[in-house]
Amino acid sequence: MTRKIIIDCDPGIDDAAALCIALFDPRVEVLAITATAGTVDSDQATCNVTSILQHLDPSRYPRIGKASVPDDAAVIDDRHLNGPDGLGGCHFQDSARQHLLPSGKVIAELLRQHPGQVTIVCLGPLTNLSKLFQRDPGVVPLIDKIVISGGSVSHPGNVTAAAEFNMYFDALASRDVLASATTKSMVPLDVTDALRFGVDLLERLPSKNTRAGDLLHRIFSYAFRAAHQQLGRELIPLRDAATLMAVIEPDLFTWRNMAGRVETKGELTRGVTVFDQRMRREWPLNMEVAVGVDEEAVKEMVLRGLKYAGQET
Repeated sequence: MTRKIIIDCDPGIDDAAALCIALFDPRVEVLAITATAGTVDSDQATCNVTSILQHLDPSRYPRIGKASVPDDAAVIDDRHLNGPDGLGGCHFQDSARQHLLPSGKVIAELLRQHPGQVTIVCLGPLTNLSKLFQRDPGVVPLIDKIVISGGSVSHPGNVTAAAEFNMYFDALASRDVLASATTKSMVPLDVTDALRFGVDLLERLPSKNTRAGDLLHRIFSYAFRAAHQQLGRELIPLRDAATLMAVIEPDLFTWRNMAGRVETKGELTRGVTVFDQRMRREWPLNMEVAVGVDEEAVKEMVLRGLKYAGQET
């Protein structure tokens, strides 16, 4: 059965790869792609969503949501690994975006059209959902599930020593969404960082003569250069593509019900996801967390999804 999803993202090379897979996978119906600030600012994030869609030209166009400026975002982005435009310097032509509705409004309208049927896949900071829940709490019970790419259980951070980027960028939004009365799944760094790809990934991509192949070759070539130059690494994780696989093939992951919150005030710990793992737990369980993964199977699923996107374009 096809799963209806909304992808909330801050593209991002990793997000772009996940979008390539999702837009052509028959197991999911992408109702909307809603932009949020994170890897790049809100305007660039919206531009990247529209540009990716126009470049890929899928047979079914999802709705697009325009990113809003976060209220309490960290003064940080992830351009050093993703390029000045977030997409490896592709510099796609800026599309007309003046008539786009805000991301939160698009999400609310689709939840009311399909009550209890929509999974929201959050690949970036949780700004849009937090603002929506504050402004229109009536939509919360209409969500089937939220799947979050981010956080960590015992893994080091990837933006500070302790915090994962999406949680850190808008810690207040992260706190509010994790505390909300929704069904939530989190796919943390502990799992997504284990799924790393070498430069041989480029040989498994679709032909450069396809729309998807052209995009993927350009952004991944940049990603491998940036990882080598900035981090001294030859392997790259595809965290958001892995999170999408947790939506499509959840049985490839091991899940545990956990009680988690987000630190918002700590000088050294802003954005850290804290889980109550005491023998006598005092916090209520509020999400399922991926604590294990069939690494080879998920990597093969990601590669297959990227290849299939090229066949469709």
